[in-house]
Amino acid sequence: MKIVNTDILVVGGGMAGCGAVFEAKYWCRNKCKVTLVEKANLEKSGAVGMGLSAINLSVFTADPADPKPEDFVNYVRNDLLGVVREDLIYDIARHMTSTVKLFDEWGLPLWRDPKTGKYERSGRWQTSIHGESYKAIIAEPCRKSADEVYERVMVTHPLLDESKPNRIAGVVGFNVRDGTFYVFKAKAVIVTAGGASQLYRPRSTGEGLGRSWYPTWASGSAYAIPILAGAETVNFEFRHVVVRFKDGYGPVGYPYLLLKMRSTDVKGQQWEPLPDEAKAELSKIFHDYAYARPTPTPIRAWVTINNLKNGRGPDLMQTQERLRDMESFKLLFEDYLDMTPSQALVWASQNLHPDKGPAELMTTEPYIIGSHASSAGMWASGPPDIAPPEYKWGPNRMLTVEGLFGGGDTVGASGHKFSSGSFAEGRIAGKAAARYVLTVAKDYVPTISNDTIERYKEIVYRPLEWYHKN
Repeated sequence: MKIVNTDILVVGGGMAGCGAVFEAKYWCRNKCKVTLVEKANLEKSGAVGMGLSAINLSVFTADPADPKPEDFVNYVRNDLLGVVREDLIYDIARHMTSTVKLFDEWGLPLWRDPKTGKYERSGRWQTSIHGESYKAIIAEPCRKSADEVYERVMVTHPLLDESKPNRIAGVVGFNVRDGTFYVFKAKAVIVTAGGASQLYRPRSTGEGLGRSWYPTWASGSAYAIPILAGAETVNFEFRHVVVRFKDGYGPVGYPYLLLKMRSTDVKGQQWEPLPDEAKAELSKIFHDYAYARPTPTPIRAWVTINNLKNGRGPDLMQTQERLRDMESFKLLFEDYLDMTPSQALVWASQNLHPDKGPAELMTTEPYIIGSHASSAGMWASGPPDIAPPEYKWGPNRMLTVEGLFGGGDTVGASGHKFSSGSFAEGRIAGKAAARYVLTVAKDYVPTISNDTIERYKEIVYRPLEWYHKN
């Protein structure tokens, strides 16, 4: 058994975790210890581990032609049918320019306009990148910032203070390689772990069994840890279902935005971009959200599923209309080799030619996440300068348990963070936790009895004990 004492503990080394470590250490000014615990390898952990081909939430500038943070808030509210926290979304958006510039300084290859030198947008909010090594680039400054990094350690349970009610005191877990039991004691804990995949059976079967769009290893720690600590949840009825290319789970945003492709049902009726007559019909169900542009994510998923039910499916991306030259063809395949190699491999291995005919679309199995076009997660205190009174009770991004903070998938009602927004929210939580540790919790000492530690140790190893006994 190993006991680790720290001031700020970051659980999960994905994009949000890297942002939390980097920012917390900066604001600590060498006055507090920052520790990161990650169940995999920092350079390839989290949803960005496979790579990405775009930053879906990019910079906001003073250029009148560019969108502003307020515009992004309106977009997210429409896309998620109004069930959002505008204070949290705006808070992330106003941190995006500095976040993307950090990525640029660290060596992330962002596309630039050759004439102006500005970041090249592939959509209203997106900037394209050569992102095969995206996570490794972001992990390097995180690793350098942290006082200690523990990899291959799976956190299983939170530890509550035994002398102060509703106060986080640390976490426990075990090393997945050698079985060592770990006890982390901390003045503040920032949960930046992943959402929940594999709750529903993946659509991939046979040789593709286990393939899913959201990472297969995302076990819901972002929610299990705070829930076990007694923190409040929000929007947990939200099941994230998105439209993807069949079998390979290749994202469709890039073809829509950069290559201006369109999708139809099997009988040829266009569904994306959504024609006016379809919007009028859908408004009977989704009201004014049917007229939002781009088409809200839940509506796109509903249309795809409904077409299948009514004998008009499957929906098809009319790829052949835009892949008329080698440059477009190369862009599409580079896109998937950067972030979803399985899609390029499916097309190549099955001798499918998206340049010669349409490619089939499908909806994914449901996930519970809070960082993509979704909003499940934990209820968090908002930014003190803009959040309404009922949305703030403590430092920014503190959950309803004292000393427990969240970022990325953990924080609910603030979707469309994606990779850069998750990093930014990690930064926000890291800064708030640093201030909290240096002021409110300056003299705090966690109270955790040996009996409690032994009890959790028995719980963690109980499945192995039962396996060997039976």
